[in-house]
Amino acid sequence: MLKNILKNARPNLRLGTLLGARTFTRSALSRPVMNLQNCSSFSLSKVTRSCLPSTRSLSSSSVLRQLEMAVKKQPAKNLLNSSKQVGYWLIGTSGLVFGIVVLGGLTRLTESGLSITEWKPVTGTLPPMSEAEWLEEFAKYRESPEFQQLNSHIDLDEFKFIFFMEWAHRLWGRAIGAIFVLPAVYFAVAKKTSPRVNRRVFMLACVLGLQGFIGWWMVKSGLDQEQLDERKSKPTVSQYRLTTHLGIAFVLYLGMLWTGLEILREAKWVKDPKKAIALFAKLDNPALKPLRRTSLGLLTLTFITAMSGGLVAGLDAGLIYNTFPHMGDEWIPSKRELFDQHFARKDDASDLFWRNMLENPTTVQLNHRILATATFIGVFGLHMWVNRRKHLLPKNAVRSMHAMMGVVTLQATLGIFALLYLVPISLGSLHQAGAIALLTNALVFASQLRRPRVPMRILIGGLSTRAAPKAGSKILTEAAQSAK
Repeated sequence: MLKNILKNARPNLRLGTLLGARTFTRSALSRPVMNLQNCSSFSLSKVTRSCLPSTRSLSSSSVLRQLEMAVKKQPAKNLLNSSKQVGYWLIGTSGLVFGIVVLGGLTRLTESGLSITEWKPVTGTLPPMSEAEWLEEFAKYRESPEFQQLNSHIDLDEFKFIFFMEWAHRLWGRAIGAIFVLPAVYFAVAKKTSPRVNRRVFMLACVLGLQGFIGWWMVKSGLDQEQLDERKSKPTVSQYRLTTHLGIAFVLYLGMLWTGLEILREAKWVKDPKKAIALFAKLDNPALKPLRRTSLGLLTLTFITAMSGGLVAGLDAGLIYNTFPHMGDEWIPSKRELFDQHFARKDDASDLFWRNMLENPTTVQLNHRILATATFIGVFGLHMWVNRRKHLLPKNAVRSMHAMMGVVTLQATLGIFALLYLVPISLGSLHQAGAIALLTNALVFASQLRRPRVPMRILIGGLSTRAAPKAGSKILTEAAQSAK
């Protein structure tokens, strides 16, 4: 049994590392025994407080016997981190966040974001229901800087289109709030989530509530003439606030997706402990440590590139230098254009550098080109590394890397064509969706390389004992011996 489990492991791999029992047994041997047989439940992260320590001395065999008996006594569903339903719910909700980001991009591209000039979290759920209400909303819009300076030619029917775009975006946000908060309360009350997952869900709920306020804070920057005058801008939202709104949406999406995938991944391990132990052996290979760090670095780079895209959208920087790979007649515009004195607001020009980096459309577009190129090269290089060492990686991680290479190629192509054709709505929307898809690939790849938590290692070892008591006891005993 032991040989079969370890056949894919390195010859010098310590069994204590494989099962994660090294930390467990070392700490357990130094203190009184926890009487696991009297526990009403067995937690992945810690033994419940109802487990009282015994006064008799502890031996490694007694710890392992009690652990084995606790595992045999409790059904597998009580040992899970959280219910699989929670994982599916989180992934489904992240899909809704994906959708609202794409819809937000369409709202931006159709210049509909400033059509609703008030923020009514409750009463704004319904659109105008009569002609009089429509005329009232249109009258409010006619007082806005956008109508007076840019859209004075539109009639009521054209206003209805941009109104419904923004209204649908806000309604979708409200729906996400309800779909996230109400099931979260149910799962917590029904004890389908562990305290660890409850903390994450609570943090995500707080960020989700904050996102609503930030959305209005962003819209308000395009309705306030004083702010527009200070920025010397046409009626549009601040690129800083737009990027903040986009960034928080991405954080919500990634947080929900990561947690959901983790829950389902651990549930899969519990269902098939033998395969899980073989997978742990691969993930414990020291050769994968640099790859894990690189995958997280690539995820960070992809996120930063997407945020630079938010600045490009906020400044309409995609409407200039519509050539590739050159910018105009040169590879890089002149220093004078990249660091224009016009963007400095202080008399000593001490803010010249950072304001040009974040407010000069030419510099912002160049930065996005550089970051996008770096992301493509990073994915390409990592793809080559994985292809040469695919025997070291889990099969699903190899497949994810192939998918990421395809997505980054498609995303680069969409970005180039969107630039060449002056960012039409279709290409601009697809390019934004491609950014989320690439982030998804990067996150999935990083999660598939993540080593299991120590409590999960102990649990899987115990479940393998449950399936084959004698062999399992041998595994746990050897793990204890290697931890001495």
